[in-house]
Amino acid sequence: MEIEPQYQATLNYLYSYVDYSLTRQMRTAAKNFNLERVRKLLHLLGDPHLQYKVIHVAGTKGKGSTSALMASALQEAGYQVGFYTSPHLSDYIERIQMNRTPISHSRLTQMVEEIKPFVDQVEKITTFEVTTALGFWYFAQEKADVAVIEVGLGGRLDATNVVSPLVSVITSLSLDHMDVLGDTLAKIAAEKAGIIKQGRPVVLAPQSEEALLVVARVAEERDAPLTLVGRDYLFAPWSHALSGQSILMWPKADQPLVDAFIESAGRENWEPLRLTIPLLGHHQVENAATAYSALQVARAEGLAIPEADIVKGFARVQWAGRFEVLRRSPLFIIDSAHNRNSALKLRQAINDYLPGQPVILIFGASEDKDVEGMFAELLPRVQQVVATESAHPRAMKADRLVELAHRYGRPAKRVVPVEDAVEFALKKAGQEFAIVAAGSLFLAAAVHDIWEQKNPIQN
Repeated sequence: MEIEPQYQATLNYLYSYVDYSLTRQMRTAAKNFNLERVRKLLHLLGDPHLQYKVIHVAGTKGKGSTSALMASALQEAGYQVGFYTSPHLSDYIERIQMNRTPISHSRLTQMVEEIKPFVDQVEKITTFEVTTALGFWYFAQEKADVAVIEVGLGGRLDATNVVSPLVSVITSLSLDHMDVLGDTLAKIAAEKAGIIKQGRPVVLAPQSEEALLVVARVAEERDAPLTLVGRDYLFAPWSHALSGQSILMWPKADQPLVDAFIESAGRENWEPLRLTIPLLGHHQVENAATAYSALQVARAEGLAIPEADIVKGFARVQWAGRFEVLRRSPLFIIDSAHNRNSALKLRQAINDYLPGQPVILIFGASEDKDVEGMFAELLPRVQQVVATESAHPRAMKADRLVELAHRYGRPAKRVVPVEDAVEFALKKAGQEFAIVAAGSLFLAAAVHDIWEQKNPIQN
């Protein structure tokens, strides 16, 4: 992607501040996280984050998909919807969106010029803090009615955690960023639960008992009404194909009706709500259930969201890089799995959608990730590994990936750069193999960009 000089200068300015996601010192970053810098900057800007309703979303996996589903439904309901997400897939502007349209290069450049005098008044501010303030400020300027705000890292000390949420949402929790968030699931859950505010409702996706106990304790301490997905709102997958999947949703009170529906094999006159989503994989069923439950809580808090608009919004959601089908023949899929838990979910999706089909895995990961854990989940389902490296500073060397893959008894080949890895996999696949690219969001983004540039005919 060719970038105009003014926009490149804007990105250079933003990245001139500390950006822990681009450093090799994540483990030393925790002591530097606090909310005072971003609070000061936002106050200088007129506290824009307090000028609209907010749904605040934390979690290890699924928070982006869950946020995108909610934003899509809210837009369908006629609201002006801000959407803040990170990291981006292809272009920095993806982080700041209104009605699912990214801020333009020119508008971001203009706003950065305007914010500079205020940033100069805040010492030791970070790239993420400046970007968060820009997002909140943009939403206020665009007169957002509601904003769906995705946490960047953790929760308690994340720059987004200055909002006063209509509802807080915590998606699936697993071990990740352990150097910063803690080395146990309980510690990570405590950090994520830091977004729970006094007296404000919280929606929790299905969790392990260890994580559930921590979040429930924090919610009780803060007198925050807790809605559990899988207890208060229930769900079940209904059908799936490469074109999309459908799920059934119902409140706990409707369980007797659902029992009768199931016993009749679907022949009852009554049936639970059916949601259709283009996002693939069983984990997206859970994300959709969490998004739906959170919207129900938001409705109870006074946000009018017709059920029909939730159905339409979910059906129209777009969220690239998550078990995304780029091509049907040969089948080519990209996914942003980057830890052991998400690798397990990716393997389950491969089994569900590609039963019996041999797979070539294009794999690249950051050096601080649990690659051995990801390989333990993925490689039993893979015929060949193509090890590569994205341009990210923390990318693990492909030679090391080859060495680790060989420990699992799988043939592996180093192919760098990513463009060459894609070409190699396509030639190797023929019509027999499916290709899956995974290991990090950076790899998914690189493959996505290569595909866009190649602009192949879809089969």
